[in-house]
Amino acid sequence: MFAAPARACGVDFGTSNSTVGHARPGAETLLALEGGRLSLPSAVFFNADEGSTHFGRDAMAAYLDGYEGRLVRALKSLLGSGLIDAHTEVAGRTLAFRELLATFIRELKHRAEEAAGRPFDCAVFGRPVFFVDGKPEADKLAEDTLAQIARAAGFRELSFQYEPIGAALHYERSLNREELVLIADIGGGTADFSLVRLSPERAQSVERREDLLGNGGVHIGGTDFDRALNLASAMPLLGLGSRTANGGVLPSQLFHLLATWHTIPLAYSRTAAVDLQQIYRMSAERDKLDRLSRLINQRSGHWLALQVEEAKIALSGADSTRLDLGELWPELGGEITREAFSDATAELVTRVAQTVSDLLAQACIPASAVDTIFFTGGGSGVPQLRAQIGALLPEARACEGDLFGSIGAGLAVEAARRYG
Repeated sequence: MFAAPARACGVDFGTSNSTVGHARPGAETLLALEGGRLSLPSAVFFNADEGSTHFGRDAMAAYLDGYEGRLVRALKSLLGSGLIDAHTEVAGRTLAFRELLATFIRELKHRAEEAAGRPFDCAVFGRPVFFVDGKPEADKLAEDTLAQIARAAGFRELSFQYEPIGAALHYERSLNREELVLIADIGGGTADFSLVRLSPERAQSVERREDLLGNGGVHIGGTDFDRALNLASAMPLLGLGSRTANGGVLPSQLFHLLATWHTIPLAYSRTAAVDLQQIYRMSAERDKLDRLSRLINQRSGHWLALQVEEAKIALSGADSTRLDLGELWPELGGEITREAFSDATAELVTRVAQTVSDLLAQACIPASAVDTIFFTGGGSGVPQLRAQIGALLPEARACEGDLFGSIGAGLAVEAARRYG
């Protein structure tokens, strides 16, 4: 399809994982970013013991090996939130979250250039349909912020494309006939949907505006399912929902910080320490608060979040799994069923399904007209979510792309079109 290598790349900066695509004749579109792997987990670990910075799987491994330092994951979730203009403490110094994001994107760019053997000054970045739900000005600000950060990281010229459109361009290359497709891109931070007419003939056109029948999205993704499962299954073991001495319920703010990937570091602040002391004094179940205190003192919030994430993944293929927290406290943990996971995430699933229903209504497309649901993004593996979307479109066949690579590959196609 491509006569010569493109001069630009496509960047899928994801909440959980990131990829970079480069359109080249006769070669894999996605570039190897970490030990031959095509994705780089969106994580940074600042190793205070050795004064080093680690990225991706290496960051997670260094953190789990017990080095002293600061792990930050789900970086993209900072965009559109008040935290983007805040700072965090890293190895005894203050670091702006904006600079933290630039550090990761700079590394992503460097690794892509190493793999491609050429510099990338231009890029098409993917973006969710909505960084911020229902607030156009805040959404535009989030996009502008990402553009500023990407330029600070070394991209001279860049533009944006909706992530589900990127996935659509990738899927279209496999078609031999026309289809009306619902692209269901459920990533770590957002659930985005596009209704697109795709075909080999339409793929030859540069202008595709008439083929895009509608976009919709909601700020719900895989990390929200992690959070819901964490609050339902792990945090009660540490005191969430337990009683105070006068029969009330303990304040929950600290538990919510620890259950949310991008706010976990805030649970280690001085303010959080004061909150912990206060709820400990209030608690009538201090044995549970002892576990919470140990978790915070050991700065094991990300470790716990990883255990919950692994349980979520296991429940995609099993009716039950065990959450083992014995490393935190002897014999701590318990069995989690898929039914309990479904109950904990029912509201999230309903909101995502409503987004699909609204998109069909706004586009004036009957459910029976949709030929295919194309699932991409790591969050699309949640069984109850996939089943609910499928129930809205019972006549459409469901197919699955590369859950972590479809968007980056499609953005590479778009980059070749825009920049040559």
